[in-house]
Amino acid sequence: MKNLKKCIEMQIRAEKIIPGMTQLLSKRPDRFSSGVWPGYFQKAKGVTIWDLDGNEYTDMSIGGIGATILGYADPDVDGAVTNVISEGVASSLNCPEEVELAELLCDLHPWADKVRFCRAGGEAMAMAVRIARALTSRSKIAFCGYHGWHDWYLSANLKDGTALDGHLINGLEPCGVPKELTGTAIPFYMNDTQDFFKAVNHCGNDLAAVVMEPMRNIEPEPDFMRSIRNYVDKVGAVLIIDEISAGLRFNTGGAHLVMHPVEPDMAVFSKGLGNGYAISAVIGRDSVMEAAQNSFISSTNWTERIGPVAALATLQKHSEKKVFEHLIAMGDTVQQGWIEAAGRFGLPIDVGGMKPMSHFKINVPEWPQVKAYFIQEMLKKGFLASNLFYAMYAHSSDHVKEYFLALNIVFEGIKKALSERNIDKLLVGEKPSDGFSRLN
Repeated sequence: MKNLKKCIEMQIRAEKIIPGMTQLLSKRPDRFSSGVWPGYFQKAKGVTIWDLDGNEYTDMSIGGIGATILGYADPDVDGAVTNVISEGVASSLNCPEEVELAELLCDLHPWADKVRFCRAGGEAMAMAVRIARALTSRSKIAFCGYHGWHDWYLSANLKDGTALDGHLINGLEPCGVPKELTGTAIPFYMNDTQDFFKAVNHCGNDLAAVVMEPMRNIEPEPDFMRSIRNYVDKVGAVLIIDEISAGLRFNTGGAHLVMHPVEPDMAVFSKGLGNGYAISAVIGRDSVMEAAQNSFISSTNWTERIGPVAALATLQKHSEKKVFEHLIAMGDTVQQGWIEAAGRFGLPIDVGGMKPMSHFKINVPEWPQVKAYFIQEMLKKGFLASNLFYAMYAHSSDHVKEYFLALNIVFEGIKKALSERNIDKLLVGEKPSDGFSRLN
């Protein structure tokens, strides 16, 4: 294995001083393979990452958790940010770029009239839910998919600790969420009309909003979306589409524009909007967004300049280069490559996810060990790689070709280890954790 002395030392320091080691569950080393996953970087450019020990990797994994949609340290976005830093990023007055960004987002989404900004996806979803509740004077939310860490969402697990299982992360504990919120967030599953009506019937006359992603593993069926839109209109609730993950992956704007036969009342963006810089947006119809005036929704750092400047530069390049076409093509190539490699070595594989944000699983009882072995062997060959691949504009066909040369060798090793029943003995690090768990 590569020398990870400085990386491991930093992880030990982090465990002592930061609960959970890091600010994001998806970046914890135990989600990959503790002991071999480097965990910390000193530099990132394009699709290349250098860890604290100077090891160089081609990133074919989570691509900044989907935030760096163009690639690391994109020169156009960084250049725009650098230009305004010297002019000041905060003052007693507002930056004009937030007005320009709001206008652009409404141009990209003709159904939307107004915009509010914040800086992270979870808080943007909390803002959208607050606005819907302020508008309707109701409390309950029916939802589908994953929508962050705030109380309104985690409250779904207060009554049934498994209610959120299947919506991305299993085992999410609602510790610290007021028990009084029990029954205020009711889940349903994509394309299951019966389950949707079960959820909204549970909400009764207190339904404030229906919240859902435009897609994750499966696309919504047109009739399913029409049923939701018709019901929301009938009862006077709000339809919110969470574009935090899917946004900018299928067009320059929201995936709902190309996937849904109906328009939402609000949509939420973050992640790729600023190519790694902190920015999120809630866009919506005038009749809905004006309810934000009736609720205290305000924060100093939502007015800083870097986020809007980065978003403007990202959207401009995204549109000019048709970045989404490249993301889809890269994702499709990788998905097909996984399937072909698994077939070559007789490995039972499931491949899923939207093409720009793909994942695979080898369907064997030893999957945790297989995942750890795959990660460790790909690291040896100079790739940050997991069972996830989030495409960036900086990924090229050459990167993918080199990735699959390494992957085929590792898949062959997996087949051999499974046949000889010795994969545990081959692991240098630990098996990855599954779902949400404490880091002790």
